[in-house]
Amino acid sequence: MMNESKGLCVLAGAGPGDIGLVTVRAREALEQAQVVVYDYLCNPEILKWAPADAEIVFAGKKSGQHTIHQEEINQFLVNKTKEGKRVVRLKGGDPFVFGRGGEEAEALAAAGLTFEIVPGISSAIAVPAYAGIPLTHRDFVSSFTVFTGHEDPAKEKTAINYKALVAGKGTLVMMMGTDRLASIVPQLLANGADPHLPVALIRWGTTGRQETLVGVLESIVTASAGFQSPAIVVFGRVVELRDRLRWFERRPLFGRRIVVTRTRKQASAFAAKLRVLGADVYELPTIRVQAPENLMEFGELVRDAFQYDWLIFTSANGVDAFFDMFYRLYDDARSIGNVKIAAIGPATAQRIKNFHLAVDVQPKEFIAEAIIDGVLEFGSVENLKFLVVRALNAREVLPKRLTELGAIVDEAVAYRTVPETEDMSGALERFQAEGADLVTFTSSSTVENFLALKLPWPPEMKTASIGPITSETMRKKGLPVDVEAAQYDVEGLVAAVLGLYAK
Repeated sequence: MMNESKGLCVLAGAGPGDIGLVTVRAREALEQAQVVVYDYLCNPEILKWAPADAEIVFAGKKSGQHTIHQEEINQFLVNKTKEGKRVVRLKGGDPFVFGRGGEEAEALAAAGLTFEIVPGISSAIAVPAYAGIPLTHRDFVSSFTVFTGHEDPAKEKTAINYKALVAGKGTLVMMMGTDRLASIVPQLLANGADPHLPVALIRWGTTGRQETLVGVLESIVTASAGFQSPAIVVFGRVVELRDRLRWFERRPLFGRRIVVTRTRKQASAFAAKLRVLGADVYELPTIRVQAPENLMEFGELVRDAFQYDWLIFTSANGVDAFFDMFYRLYDDARSIGNVKIAAIGPATAQRIKNFHLAVDVQPKEFIAEAIIDGVLEFGSVENLKFLVVRALNAREVLPKRLTELGAIVDEAVAYRTVPETEDMSGALERFQAEGADLVTFTSSSTVENFLALKLPWPPEMKTASIGPITSETMRKKGLPVDVEAAQYDVEGLVAAVLGLYAK
């Protein structure tokens, strides 16, 4: 008999590490989650898709260290689902491939609760692919076998049939067993495996931290000393194809440890562009966007937007805040009236266009001063009414210059930025432990808030700036500017980073 609880537990695969390999269904489940339980091998960046008020629980399961026992995890999932919560259990790779998802599903089924399985891309397949190793190839092998090197320690003897593994002559993929390689390799050799069989160990596969070690069976134990988890091992002649097919490691920013400093929401798009180029990205949001302290005053200015001759937006955040308020007050876009619209930068302009409104002025230079010239092309601004939508403590250059030209200027403080204090992804911890090759700055506030963290500055770490205003702040704060974007937006910053390393 089914439990009457309306709760739902989704056992979802979080994929092998690359956040781009998470399924659409897993993301949908996360976006609706009230409780999220995740493992060590899940990319913590995935957690940004969960609602801000969701309960986030780390279930550990790091090799040799168990934060929560499996029985406790099972009971926790049952309890939260019984409470009527929408629970997502995130498991690295696929939940049913050596992920103990079957045990968790059994516990939910025994309690009569509703659950769903969302398969994930298993690291057994994805990691070799990112290392340039196809598991099957018509010239080499037509089958592959996945086995675990980390069996239940309570077993008196192994359940793995090494004789059958060798006799099958297919590619072998071993998961979770690098620390037991010294006991597993002799078993393979004793059962007839070729001592010269190619072997590859792949660590942190599908991410910018990926490392690959290639050797042969008879000497791989010695050669791999110190090669730590998380890693998988591939045994087979298909490893020979790696030299020709190692596509991921040839990307221009592969292995470069790059810190992205933006708001948590904005960091993701920038980080995604760098990851596609192979970078090992730390999303280290230094600022968080919050509503203005005087929300009523902002709402009144938005309500009266139709009374102005010009609306000027200085950032994409300002656009979002403005239209969020606007559509709380109005149902019809025409309520904005016959106002002309100006935007600083293509990202800001595109955000306006997403609301199906045209942008009358978008200067080639993405700075406040340049927008004046664009507005003046429409004629004198004397006695015209301007509403400048901006952040708290933004530069005063634009309103001041418009006022000097005779315009009537009101400023709508749409949002404020405050230091980000959460480190959900572990990026801050990793930066402190490992340093980075490059830190990127996308605004003056990211510079100031990054420095406010008082982090050690790694030797040889370079900097990249999105434009001259940010660069000016960096220099005032005593930071070098190793490269500055020629086009003052994310695309320009990515191009600048590529140019820096091309040198």
